[in-house]
Amino acid sequence: MQQALIFDIKPYAINDGPGIRITIFLKGCPLSCDWCHNPESQAPGVQKMYTNSKCIGCGECVKACVQHACTFTPNGIVTDPDACILCGKCAEVCPTKATEMSGELLTVDEIMEKIEKERAFFDQSKGGVTFSGGEPLMYSDFLISLLDACGEKGIHRVVDTTGFAKTSTLLEVAKRTDHFLYDLKMMDDVKHKKYTGVSNKIILENLNILAETGASINIRIPLIKGVNDDDKNIEQTAAFVKALAGEKKIINLLPYHKIASAKYKKLGMEFDSKGMAEPTEEMQKQIVRKFEAHGLKVVIGG
Repeated sequence: MQQALIFDIKPYAINDGPGIRITIFLKGCPLSCDWCHNPESQAPGVQKMYTNSKCIGCGECVKACVQHACTFTPNGIVTDPDACILCGKCAEVCPTKATEMSGELLTVDEIMEKIEKERAFFDQSKGGVTFSGGEPLMYSDFLISLLDACGEKGIHRVVDTTGFAKTSTLLEVAKRTDHFLYDLKMMDDVKHKKYTGVSNKIILENLNILAETGASINIRIPLIKGVNDDDKNIEQTAAFVKALAGEKKIINLLPYHKIASAKYKKLGMEFDSKGMAEPTEEMQKQIVRKFEAHGLKVVIGG
């Protein structure tokens, strides 16, 4: 039985493709972007999240933990990572959801059941399902089974991807996908490695190949002040996107924000801004104009 680890399912999504959608977030990503707004998406395993401000000190998690990994302290619940087996019993008994588990194994049938419940919204809005992550191409066999199942039911399918995968995998997925949301971080390979942990060579190669198939693609660019907002990167990105085969691609600029820093704290991780900052509205408008000067359509958000 095929299973994959899912860290979130978002019904009534309006920014992950056309119409009203349900977005399935698969857990695990080969990139580790410094600005990642879903840090729980990166690790391909179950993780425990704790929000101290929600904790009422009831001690139910301590009682439920058979491994004695949870301890109540003046600073809230502390978990011994060496003793914790991530069984989730502490999260099950937590009345305020101060303790949560990120990651649940689900089958294709279980996910399709959740998708089917949203069909009425799809039909009315010309929406569908979006598979995101993490990186959904990490689970290629599982993803293909889901795409096939949706295709059999006439459900519109979107895949949100970093493009960091085998070309053969991407092309097999493309045969079953109606639209792609393709992430493009920056053009300089050295900077790409610095901020994401991987080279962008296969990402750029795959985007070129995918465009040549005639696939419907939106380009998603996270816009981070101090990282990829410089003139050189914007000009190189615009030239690259403009040269892609097929119809001109719409660019979605996604302004960086620091909201996710709270998630890092929940995971017990330190958030290092590394000089990253939120772009001002004026900066966003300037960069939109630079892309438009190349004849490209740009949307902020989406």
